[in-house]
Amino acid sequence: MVQKSIYIIGPSSTGKTTLCQALVRKLGLSEKAVVAEVARDVIKARGWTRDDVGKLELQEAILEAHIAQETRIREDGLDTVQLCDRSAVDPIVYAALLAANDTDVHTRTSFLIKKPEFQQVLDHYRQSVFVLLGPVPEWQVDDGVRLIYNQEGCFEWFRRILTRLEIPFRVVGQEMRNLEERVVAVIGFARL
Repeated sequence: MVQKSIYIIGPSSTGKTTLCQALVRKLGLSEKAVVAEVARDVIKARGWTRDDVGKLELQEAILEAHIAQETRIREDGLDTVQLCDRSAVDPIVYAALLAANDTDVHTRTSFLIKKPEFQQVLDHYRQSVFVLLGPVPEWQVDDGVRLIYNQEGCFEWFRRILTRLEIPFRVVGQEMRNLEERVVAVIGFARL
């Protein structure tokens, strides 16, 4: 059984993947211990583009795929650390961020939160290490896939949703841009 699960989350272009890759090297993790690129894989497999990110159907597919991948890793129990580039919370955040109004926010987020798959993973999330990366404007890169719209708003939705779900989290923002410092901070948060 996996002893520690670490989730690196936040808006696009905040250094999540770079940080995850550095953690893999530092901790000597096998690729079987890492969940990465779930959203990109789902978007590509279903023929969607970033223009479809506002669709609840897309966010639901990402949520389900992420939970399935991280559950497989936990059940394999091959590593003492599981590292996730994003989480199943991310689709809930994007469903809120791209909602038409407050009523739509409630409808969309409640739908995803109430999904049985999400409810089953919620207790695990509450016992895991969540690291929320804050936006760094000069790091924003438009690669044609990432949604770099409203970084500050996205960051605030992460804070709201994590708080609503009672998932403890740590924030690493603009004040900590050095990759090695970020690695050391995450290792400290996880008490590894």
